[in-house]
Amino acid sequence: MKALSLDRKAARSGVGMVLPAMIILGVFILYPIVQSFWMSLHDWNILKNQRSFTGISNYTKAFSDERFIGAMKNTLIYTVSYVPILIVTSLITAVFLNYGFTGAGFFKGLLFIPAITSMAIIAIIFRFLLDGDIGLVSIWLRNAGLPVKDFLRMPETAMGSVVFVGIWRQLGFNTVIFLSGLNAIPDSLYEAAEIDGAGRFRQFISVSLPLLMPTMSFVLITNLINSFQVFDQIYVMTKGGPMFSTEVLVYYIYYRGFNVFDMGYASALAFLLFCIILVITLFNLRGFGKAERGGGYG
Repeated sequence: MKALSLDRKAARSGVGMVLPAMIILGVFILYPIVQSFWMSLHDWNILKNQRSFTGISNYTKAFSDERFIGAMKNTLIYTVSYVPILIVTSLITAVFLNYGFTGAGFFKGLLFIPAITSMAIIAIIFRFLLDGDIGLVSIWLRNAGLPVKDFLRMPETAMGSVVFVGIWRQLGFNTVIFLSGLNAIPDSLYEAAEIDGAGRFRQFISVSLPLLMPTMSFVLITNLINSFQVFDQIYVMTKGGPMFSTEVLVYYIYYRGFNVFDMGYASALAFLLFCIILVITLFNLRGFGKAERGGGYG
């Protein structure tokens, strides 16, 4: 009986500790999600506060919307460019810093500064750096006798510029994550590999890379999600231009919701984006789970 009383007391204490977090979660996350889904089923103009139930018409409308399809293509281009380059450069940088050369701590701190800096501030800085008239990059090119380009106003270079800024900002954060994974690998495994005659490259392929799979899974999934949610640098640097060449999904959702005030359609697009991210995340979790068990990725 006394044990039962203690269990009840522990249960009440647990509920009391969890309740504030659950209330915050319900009010600020769960309720907005439900409300957003309800809005997606309506033709809802928030400026005029007019709404009418339309069912799934907002969802079917998206597949015939050329700007939505274009935004989806641009998002995929950004993701395919951003994620592989970022992961490879972060991993190489982490391996290089893991050797512990003189000044490695300074470089770690230097690399991490962009990660704790607001993306809006970074985007403003790069917008001026890449300006075709007054930007430092243009001045350097002009002084070197090279052709000057207005990187953010040309469709063929605008997306590449945005991708570069995203990589530059996230490089330090991903490097730190990979460094943590490398430091968790026991030194004895490297010593055993060295005794067997494996060089540093072979040690990386046979020891480091397989044991970094959980870290790689985390980095890949978080960066995929970030790439599909890219917005800040697009809004500050290009506003989706030139000629919609950098208009991605989140920027188009923002445009429909807060420029056109068609909140119903914007909510439907947001739920489609959520479904895309969910499918990609589940696929990657399944793939990395098989890879860790030795079944190969995919």
